[in-house]
Amino acid sequence: MTFANLSPGRYRVLVRAVNADAVMSDPPASLSFTIPPPIWQRWWFITAAAASVGFVAYAFYRYRLRRLLEVERVRTRIASDLHDDVGANLTRSAILSEVAHSRLKRIRGQGSGVGEHQTELNAETSGIENPLSSIAQISRESVASMGDIVWAINPKRDHLTDLIHRMRRLAGEVFAGREIEYDFKAPDPDTDLRLGADVRRDVLLIFKEALNNVVRHSDCSTVRIELWLEHSWLNLRIVDDGRGFDPDQPSEGNGLTSMKQRARGLVGELKVKSVEANGTELTLRVPHRPR
Repeated sequence: MTFANLSPGRYRVLVRAVNADAVMSDPPASLSFTIPPPIWQRWWFITAAAASVGFVAYAFYRYRLRRLLEVERVRTRIASDLHDDVGANLTRSAILSEVAHSRLKRIRGQGSGVGEHQTELNAETSGIENPLSSIAQISRESVASMGDIVWAINPKRDHLTDLIHRMRRLAGEVFAGREIEYDFKAPDPDTDLRLGADVRRDVLLIFKEALNNVVRHSDCSTVRIELWLEHSWLNLRIVDDGRGFDPDQPSEGNGLTSMKQRARGLVGELKVKSVEANGTELTLRVPHRPR
């Protein structure tokens, strides 16, 4: 007698004998046996496996958390170092060049005589003054660019509200004194949404380049800026009423190409619609966090 494919468990087999007269034995003979489960089905093995999986998952979580904390500490340290060291040196360079520039003006004012000596003095001071003015301008631009980098890598500025405040400030600085009116619409300040560092940095740089293009090339009088959320996407629209341009025509600058590359790097999309004499519309669509 063969029993194939029996599941693990306890079994009892009852057997009766039958003679030629069809008389069965009573009581029947019995046989009890047990088939143990395989090791991987035993309770202690299942418990040990579950505990091992839980321990590995917890260890991975702790490792991941530790790595995130280390990255955040590195970002904080870099931001602090840039602000304290590089920023201080650039600011000193700008101040010293301004001081030298003022002294040159004072020397020029004191040497107000006429004749060949005064001409030579003016030529000499002009030759010094122009490089100093360039140094001061470059230092100021470097300080501003470094401020954007410090802001972008600072983990304390990882929220949408921080990006909105930075964009509003930048728009105010760019359009101030240029007779350009602008309207900035953004999500509710209470929106507490964390953004990836890459998203914040690249969106801000795209926004900054777009505003610079508006100021330099559009010859507009009004600009409308809209920032809004749509599901898992962050959307930005900048519309001006300037003279427009033909997007299909090759440009000497690299600004538009750079903005599109940044958008693609965020797995997003940047579109530019413009008609000559009818203004320009720039639309950016990127996910909240890089994929």
